[in-house]
Amino acid sequence: MTPNKLPNIRFYEAIIPIIFLVILLSFNVLAVFGDDATSGPNQFALLLAGAVAAVIGFRYGVDYDTMLARVSKNIQSTSGAILILLFVGALTGTWLLGGIIPTMVYYGLKLLNPSIFLASTLIITALVSLTIGSSWSTTATVGIALIGIGKALGFPPEMVAGAVISGAYFGDKMSPLSDTTNLASAIAGVDLYRHVRYMMYTTIPTISIALLVFIVLGFFHSGSQIQDTTALLADIKRSFFIHPALLLVPAIVIFLIIKKTPPLVALLAGVLLGGLTALFFQKDLLMQLIDKNTGFYTGAYKSIMKAIVWDINIDTSNPILNELFSSGGMKGMLSTIWLIISAMFFGGIMEAIGALKKISETLLNAFKGVFGLFASTDLTCIVFNATASDQYLAIVVPGKMYKQAYDDAGLAPENLSRTLEDSGTVTSVLVPWNTGGAYNSKVLGVPTESYLIYAVFNWLSPIMTLIFAYFRIKIKKRKEVDRLNY
Repeated sequence: MTPNKLPNIRFYEAIIPIIFLVILLSFNVLAVFGDDATSGPNQFALLLAGAVAAVIGFRYGVDYDTMLARVSKNIQSTSGAILILLFVGALTGTWLLGGIIPTMVYYGLKLLNPSIFLASTLIITALVSLTIGSSWSTTATVGIALIGIGKALGFPPEMVAGAVISGAYFGDKMSPLSDTTNLASAIAGVDLYRHVRYMMYTTIPTISIALLVFIVLGFFHSGSQIQDTTALLADIKRSFFIHPALLLVPAIVIFLIIKKTPPLVALLAGVLLGGLTALFFQKDLLMQLIDKNTGFYTGAYKSIMKAIVWDINIDTSNPILNELFSSGGMKGMLSTIWLIISAMFFGGIMEAIGALKKISETLLNAFKGVFGLFASTDLTCIVFNATASDQYLAIVVPGKMYKQAYDDAGLAPENLSRTLEDSGTVTSVLVPWNTGGAYNSKVLGVPTESYLIYAVFNWLSPIMTLIFAYFRIKIKKRKEVDRLNY
């Protein structure tokens, strides 16, 4: 069955799998497993919800092979993300063993003032992401270090994660180097730089409010909760060789990304450089990890490979650092990969049976006028992030659906491209089973539902675009006469 011949299922049938999924996920998280729900129960919940959708599809004559083909295509589309996750796990392990993350934490503790730490975190991640055009690469490099610094200073990790994600997605959204920025402008048919300039109207107020929130949170964070960093700094230096030269490794990786090196190549370079750094700069640490009956180079290779593939835990005299200086390597990413595959199964079945198409059509018909068009686009992007579980689909499909509607309304195409970014790009990280949410949760070590409220920029962006639409602020027309009634 081709996409043009999708069954015309009823709206209530289209949302049954979603309702079933939300109930089961809520039960898993709130009543039974808590944070451990993402270690398996939520994955199975997605598979069960997909099975419910499949039963509905069978009733409308959608055959098994058609649904499985759609699932296969969805999983294939996430192969790049899955490989990136594995390489990020490997990179975290070697950067820990090589003393790179401890060095970033060490100098961060010395330089960042606790009262402005959260605001500084947002600004740092925003600048890095704006430079390299990737939120994922930002969280995997400086984001991990900032989480560690925040923990050492006594900040709740979910609060720091919110600041990291807010800054990283601001930069990703506004950077001409970003794939989502280029995708949104291409789908809407608008010049890239015109798209970026037009986004500033909604994005600058949103990031300004987020920055203000983190300034307030930083100042109101109880002074008694701030750790004495003197002992932490001494413990870090006792456990690792700390030197500014080690910061060259993340600098090289960021440079490679800026030069448009494929992410997997840049991450692999980071992994190899991390391993070499461990071998040449952390010999004392390696000697502690190597079995006495094993030669140095054989034992060093084994320790580096263990950090890449399995896990590494550096035992210090400080419990805060013990928790901080541990990594699950590639193995630690497997539950997230499992979650992504399960989400692609659910999204593929929902797409194959015509459920996503029905939900989108219903949203488009439910709203009238120009504000209704913006609201429909906004909600459709969020629905696709929650059901198709991929931010690219949340940009491409609504973009194709609504392009003609914006043209018919006499609206300039940058209205569509901006709305796709305000709602599609940034909300993916707020859905635990979306590739964005699953990735960032695992990399930063904070459950999505924990950092969600602190990811101010991300949940405020779709609200901001609706405010601008409702009050008709900077809604550019293609023609002088608007064909829709205000």
